[in-house]
Amino acid sequence: MNPTLPQLIDSHSHFDADEFASDRMAVFTRAQMANVTLQIVPAVCFRWWEQLRNVCQTYTGLYPAYGLHPLYLAEHDPRHLTALPTWLTQESAVAVGECGLDYYVAGLDAEKQAYFFTTQLQIAVDLQLPVIIHARRAVEAVIQHLRRFPRSRGVIHSFAGSEQQARQLLDLGFYLSFGGPITYPNAHKLRKLVQVLPLDGILLETDSPDQPLATHRGERNEPAYLTEVLQTMAILRQQSPAEIAHITTCNTLELFGLKQ
Repeated sequence: MNPTLPQLIDSHSHFDADEFASDRMAVFTRAQMANVTLQIVPAVCFRWWEQLRNVCQTYTGLYPAYGLHPLYLAEHDPRHLTALPTWLTQESAVAVGECGLDYYVAGLDAEKQAYFFTTQLQIAVDLQLPVIIHARRAVEAVIQHLRRFPRSRGVIHSFAGSEQQARQLLDLGFYLSFGGPITYPNAHKLRKLVQVLPLDGILLETDSPDQPLATHRGERNEPAYLTEVLQTMAILRQQSPAEIAHITTCNTLELFGLKQ
């Protein structure tokens, strides 16, 4: 680790993905050298839960979440929902997810998405776990579902909704997470949003290997680049990187019930 850098947590990293299969240890080492000391690793489908578990058991500071992502809707089966509580409890999961709604990709049945999403919300409430939520072009629908589960809490990852929606979610007790997209100079709405929202409602993420930063356009993303997300947020908010790192790290620890 680098003592000159603040400690960070990547609140959303798919470190188990096959894109890291050839050099996972090198990627992990680079993250550690950048002081990205912990990673929350959410699942996307039942088929990969075992690999996720194995990766999180192999590398220090990786914490699994298990869930069913809306983009993998064609793979999901109600039996996976039946198996989910056992995986969550027996494998020391810190959250349910990645789950949610995606109204951007054509052909994903909205009713079926809602069924898998709301069932996972209920499981999270029953087990008193936070949820990691994907909400692409579906923030309003996600908010409406969350209002039906007032005991739910969690994070909307890679938030891209309006300021009004953001404040509604904060009022519901949810965090909002930001990553690579804020590093693009033409992302005016998103960059304005991270300037005005309260820092005690914000987490940092990479969504590795997806959502590469502006400085790594077209490349594979990785957790070490979280330092660039931090630097961008510090410039946009005109706050010190150390202050932002401290508060967002505390937010992440609180949400997922972790100690550093």
